[in-house]
Formats: sequence, structure tokens, C-alpha cells
Amino acid sequence: MEPRLKTRIQVMAAVRLCAARAIPIVIARRGDEDAGTVLIKLNRLEHGFTVLAQTRLPQGDLAWLRATGEAAVDEATADAYIARQLQRDPDLWVVEIEDREGRPIFAGRVL
Repeated sequence: MEPRLKTRIQVMAAVRLCAARAIPIVIARRGDEDAGTVLIKLNRLEHGFTVLAQTRLPQGDLAWLRATGEAAVDEATADAYIARQLQRDPDLWVVEIEDREGRPIFAGRVL
């Protein structure tokens, strides 16, 4: 099995990338620094919100599930989903990104 980067390093790399691209990003919640899973709350402004949940493909590659579905949702719906996930997994990281274009910041494709 291929070694994986610690979650803290992945998140900090995303923060630096966003800073370089002038994309607002906030670490809303820090989880387990070594192996915590990441949820991305993507604010596409007038296009609504999408929550992306980190997952792994069968071969081990990183990917992202549209946890709130294909269509954008309002902020209350996104926050409710995140709250439910935090009750199940206290090691989660929550990263909020504000990007009208929804550009990929973290590695891995969106499913």
C-alpha cells in the first residue's frame, strides 16, 4: 500500500494553494491531524453550496463524493449535513471554500 500524506499536510497545502489563487478558504474544524477525513463546504455564491466528502476508490486513489447530491443546496442544508457527519465522526476536518467557479483545490476527482 502506498504511503499517504497526513490530513493536516493535505489541508495546509490546500490553504496555500487557495492563497496563491486568491480563493477564500477557512478551516472551520480541525480533526485528527494524521488520518482525519475531510469535508469540503464549497460555497459557489449565487450558485449555492455543495458538500464534498473525501473517499477512496477501490484501488486506493483519493476521490470526492457530492455528499449533498448533484444539485446545489442552500447553506442550512449543507450545515445540517456537516453537523450529522460530525456526530458520527469526531475526527473530521471541515474546510470551507468560497469559489464561484468551484475549482478543484484538493487532489482527486469528484464523483
